Amino acid sequence: MSSISWFFITTHFVLLGILCLFGLHRLSMVFRWFKYRHYQPTQPKAFSTLPKVTVQIPLYNERLVAKRIVDSIVKLEYPQDKLQIQIVDDSTDETCELIAERVKHYQQQGINIQHVQRIHRYGFKAGALKDAMETATGEFIAIFDADFIPHPDTLLKTIHHFTQEDMAMVQFRWEHLNRRSSLLTKLQAIMLDAHFGLEQRVRCASGMLFNFNGTAGIWRTEAIIDAGHWSADTLTEDLDLSYRAQLEGWKMRYLNDVTCPGELPADMNAFKSQQFRWAKGGVEVMMKMLPTVWKAKIPFTKKLESTFHLSNNLAYFVMLVDTLIFLVPSLYLRDQHDFVNVWWLDIPLLAMSSGGHLAYLFFGQVVLGRSKSRAFLKLPSLMVLGILLAINNSKAGLEGLFGMRSEFVRTPKTGELGNEVDSSQVKVKAEKKQYRAIAPKGALFELAIALVYSTVFLWAVGQGHWFMLPFLLLLAVGFVLSALHSFYSHIQLSKQ
Repeated sequence: MSSISWFFITTHFVLLGILCLFGLHRLSMVFRWFKYRHYQPTQPKAFSTLPKVTVQIPLYNERLVAKRIVDSIVKLEYPQDKLQIQIVDDSTDETCELIAERVKHYQQQGINIQHVQRIHRYGFKAGALKDAMETATGEFIAIFDADFIPHPDTLLKTIHHFTQEDMAMVQFRWEHLNRRSSLLTKLQAIMLDAHFGLEQRVRCASGMLFNFNGTAGIWRTEAIIDAGHWSADTLTEDLDLSYRAQLEGWKMRYLNDVTCPGELPADMNAFKSQQFRWAKGGVEVMMKMLPTVWKAKIPFTKKLESTFHLSNNLAYFVMLVDTLIFLVPSLYLRDQHDFVNVWWLDIPLLAMSSGGHLAYLFFGQVVLGRSKSRAFLKLPSLMVLGILLAINNSKAGLEGLFGMRSEFVRTPKTGELGNEVDSSQVKVKAEKKQYRAIAPKGALFELAIALVYSTVFLWAVGQGHWFMLPFLLLLAVGFVLSALHSFYSHIQLSKQ
């Protein structure tokens, strides 16, 4: 066999091995959960006198949820003389007027609430939070995005964790207002449940580095400043600050039993936009912080776990490169050189790479006491959704690797409560259209890839590569659906 043949076959298995490592890491979360399933954070000593807390609500053009969050946040149960509320508003539309009216209304009732605005959007969310801290009076900063609704007793239940003097941040578990609105929101909820119920819980319990999720958490003001403050050089300022703070010696805590409900993206374009930002930002933080992590005087296990944590968004790109460039030549060359029996290596690697992710998602429901049967039935849809994200998140990862800068694009929300819409916020459908996410570019590219995978599937049928057919069929179906959705989105937007 020629050297080029060996190159294609070997590279295919190397890339498949990398995907297998990502899958095994996900699977390790399940096994580690069994080890730490009885873990409970140390019961904190109570403050003798409650400290001052500033609640920050960062938002940008969020007309459909702005009134709801302001009306909700003033219901927080905390001594009024110890509580400051900042609506950190970068909006450029009528959201500003709506917030101004609600803030004035509550100020007249004696509530310490301010409407904090800037004349520019420098640094986007990170810049807005940093600027707002110049007028923040709290020793602690509670942050809630505009589409989240904290329970009234959230601050009183959690502030005492900061009696531990080196505690920088506590993160609450996300719940979902519109979990059952559609198949898409149900699948998103399963993905996030696994992240919180397994990942955050396991990393916190085992003393690994983990992250603030950008909302539904409280920071110690001193820790933010000591770690270098909010920075806008990545799209995930929350992940960036979390790593910098922990490497400075600060502690963080995840509270699985304290929940904060928020709203999931209601349509595929909004979901893809959010995933793009998270994936690109994660890779940007990897490029920025991973060298520092490996130089830090922390245990090897923390360094290894952090490497998987920060690089996991590259799995989409690895999968796309392998299946588009190396899979077919590998199958063809093995067929030509009577090397077909290596299928016994393909199957375990494919099973571990995809099976690890599926087990992770499934057990994310189990550990939260949700229906096992419903979770199991959603697994095929979750696999297809992962393929639908492959091109979107691969592009995000590439941009992050090569340092290509882009604007912080907010995820549009509709103000949906469960299966209903708050009619006081959404008067006509035309209002919702203003907040629709822009359809991702590259529909023709997605179609071309769909055609490639469909052709490969038919070729594999003809060549009798039966063990690869389920995998190839899934890829073909996933990319065809992705291309069709992109074309449909562009057609819908052109009609507006």
